[in-house]
Amino acid sequence: MGEWAVFPGEPPPKPVVALVEQIERDGGRALAVYREPVGDHWQIFCVLPLAKVEATPYQRDLSPTHLKRLREMVKKVDRFVDPIVVVSPRPGVYWTPNGNHRRAVLEKLKAEAIPAIVVPEPEVAFQILALNTEKAHNLKEKSLEVIRMYRGLARENPSGGEEDYAFQFEAPHFITLGLLYEADKRFAGGAFAPILRRVDRFLRGTFSKTLPAREQRAALVRRADEVLGDVVARLRRRGIRHPYVKTFVLSRTTPLGRQRKTLPSFEQTFERLTASLEEFDVSRVRYEDIQRAAIMAAPAAE
Repeated sequence: MGEWAVFPGEPPPKPVVALVEQIERDGGRALAVYREPVGDHWQIFCVLPLAKVEATPYQRDLSPTHLKRLREMVKKVDRFVDPIVVVSPRPGVYWTPNGNHRRAVLEKLKAEAIPAIVVPEPEVAFQILALNTEKAHNLKEKSLEVIRMYRGLARENPSGGEEDYAFQFEAPHFITLGLLYEADKRFAGGAFAPILRRVDRFLRGTFSKTLPAREQRAALVRRADEVLGDVVARLRRRGIRHPYVKTFVLSRTTPLGRQRKTLPSFEQTFERLTASLEEFDVSRVRYEDIQRAAIMAAPAAE
């Protein structure tokens, strides 16, 4: 085993030493073992074989645009200055919950190794995903990341539940939207998000109980979207085409209004919404109404 520095001078615990030895057996090189400055946790700074590093199974997909831009910048600087963060679920495998675009850049540049900070506790990967600010999430990316995380946690910790991982999920409506985006990547999540944010809640119970309930919630939203699609189609036949049309119709049919203190349940909300959409009179809508509503909503959306 190679030489590696320790900071502070106290010896690291046996599991951390064992991980250092694993890294070197896997073809990497540990450079330092240290305590990070916030929680005083042990971490390992090392260089890993790039071929053994991959994204976690839970996070969003790579953005081709961001990947291209980042690659150009790395080539311009002519050096790699930001170590990625990794965990090791088992020997020979290293997941990066924060740094996948940087990993992909080095892969594109045919590098053989990558600098990394190894966190000894693999379960921390779910928390580290929340720190991933390399590229801001859009709603679809965030929702897909959350539902992948949800399924991974359900496998790894069946006795856990949504409330146990509220920090990692950030908001309950991301779970519901994740199920919808899994089924249809073009789902109009942005139109339904304002309603979902107000009535969706983390569900109590283990994942085995809450996942079927989540799927039922997603089915209610999907049914509302189907009826909304029919309304939009009828408006188009009248010659009304506008990118804000779905949001406009939902704003006219939502059962929530401006009420703050007492809200209907999730199920009541979407049952009432679907009924209102089925009764929506498209003959009373003018293009100017939608255009005006879109202009007024723009600053709030921004």
